[in-house]
Amino acid sequence: FQQREEKQLEASVDSLISLVALTKNALQSFIYKLENEYERLTWPNVLDNFGLLSGQLNTINKMLKNEKTPSFRSQVIIPLVLSQKSDDDLTVLTEQRVPVFSHEIVPDYLRTKPDPEVEEQEKQLSTEAARIGPDVAQKQIQALNKMCSNLLEKLNNPRDDRDAESAASRLNKPSFNPGDTNALVAAVAFGKGLSKCRPPGPMAPGHPGQGPMMSGGPTLQQVTIGGGGGQQAGMGGPVAPQQQGQPGKMPSSIKTNIKSASASMHPYNR
Repeated sequence: FQQREEKQLEASVDSLISLVALTKNALQSFIYKLENEYERLTWPNVLDNFGLLSGQLNTINKMLKNEKTPSFRSQVIIPLVLSQKSDDDLTVLTEQRVPVFSHEIVPDYLRTKPDPEVEEQEKQLSTEAARIGPDVAQKQIQALNKMCSNLLEKLNNPRDDRDAESAASRLNKPSFNPGDTNALVAAVAFGKGLSKCRPPGPMAPGHPGQGPMMSGGPTLQQVTIGGGGGQQAGMGGPVAPQQQGQPGKMPSSIKTNIKSASASMHPYNR
């Protein structure tokens, strides 16, 4: 009887290994298509690959739930040898994923329960789910179903209908403020709402109606200077022509005014 159970266990393990190998090959092929042939991959092909993987997983579940299959949960795996050296047979058997069967990786590969952190999170989720009453849970389920139904309805609608709705919404929605537009036109055309006062500060030199260039400075007067005709004295304008036979003379007060004006206007003579 014991030998028959051992043979049945070995046969079940071999069948399970072969089914897992087929599932692994199909998954690798699908991943390769997604990474290298995504430009030629169509949505029906993606659905076919998902269907293939789903069928293989269902086959594994059916085999595990079969009455003739022994319960793998009752089987205990005990590591007999732990070593830090690389094992060639183990490397080939695991396709170079586990080269060493050491103390570091044994707890991960022979674990029968999730990590303590994952277990704690599962307990918290279970506690929160238990706190929710049946009425609240039913309301949440109905809200989720309604949201999913609306999303499916939008996805199933033709694209032309969605484009028409978006175009109508754009046409009906105003893109400007009529009040601001009218105020801007009135300000440009009629000056409505504009301030009439001038900004404070001195006006620019040479502006019509302006007084002297430098307020408070000495006033330059038109004088006659001896020498060549046509010369100008300071900034007083053209000099009056000199009369023949009379040497030009400049009063001392005018000389003083010209010197003081030149000293105040030239930056290097200040």
